Amino acid sequence: MKKFCFLLLIATLLFSCKQGGQQNKKNDDKPVITVTIEPLRYFTEAIAGDRFTVVSMVPKGTSPETYDPTPQQLVELARSKAYFRIGYIGFEQTWTDKLTDNAPHLQFFDMSQGVDLIYDNTHVHHHAANEKEHQHAIGVEPHIWNSAVNAQIIAGNILSALRNIDKGNEDFYLERYNTLCRKIEHTDSLIRQTLATPGADHAFMIYHPALSYFARDYGLHQISIEEGGKEPSPAHLKALIDLCQAEDVRVIFVQPEFDKRNAETIAQQTETKVIPINPLSYDWEEEMLNVAKALAPQAATK
Repeated sequence: MKKFCFLLLIATLLFSCKQGGQQNKKNDDKPVITVTIEPLRYFTEAIAGDRFTVVSMVPKGTSPETYDPTPQQLVELARSKAYFRIGYIGFEQTWTDKLTDNAPHLQFFDMSQGVDLIYDNTHVHHHAANEKEHQHAIGVEPHIWNSAVNAQIIAGNILSALRNIDKGNEDFYLERYNTLCRKIEHTDSLIRQTLATPGADHAFMIYHPALSYFARDYGLHQISIEEGGKEPSPAHLKALIDLCQAEDVRVIFVQPEFDKRNAETIAQQTETKVIPINPLSYDWEEEMLNVAKALAPQAATK
């Protein structure tokens, strides 16, 4: 709470200092929608087009589980017309109420509405990079956007939100929504074709289990290196090596926000391939296809 009050104080001072400069801005600036993560910015921009400026609260290359907004972001948030949250990611669990208090005029829309959520035991994740921990609320697996099925639902929620806040452009948003849905369907078709290739993997290992919904969509087995959201113990690491061999795992995915040393240790013991992915990328379609291609037999044997 003290940290948040300090941020609000700085934000207020920054806002006061900016008033003179803001008077020189054009009055016809596009309204702003703020979203939590880059994939959600991609979906929102695809439907909103040039009617809104869309900005992400969590910058590229940072973790949405532990990120704290800067005072400048708190200032800019006050300019937003709406906030689109992805649903259950750590940043939102920590900051939504505080952001609402900071900008009471702001309309919040939950993009997870209608998603068939995956539940697991509530757990804490430990990030070696910044020594912070986070907890997924009520045991919800939060990475809903890594799924073509869920992407369609998210797109529908974005369409509903835009119709709510900009009632004069419903047809414009509907047309762009339909275009996005066709892209998502095409991506889903390509993924299914790739995974149907003879010899394609049906199990994979990943440090942080960000592909739970992807795995559910396509009948895959995701094996998480994290043990209860923390670094695996030596015993668990040994069990993972045995499981990797038993499941004929050939691919271990690593993400830029997490330490990859344990993945490399397992790879050395099992002759698997460590492949970097970025589930938080703005280029949603490309990332989903990259995951599928990595599980194809020619990719795993290179």
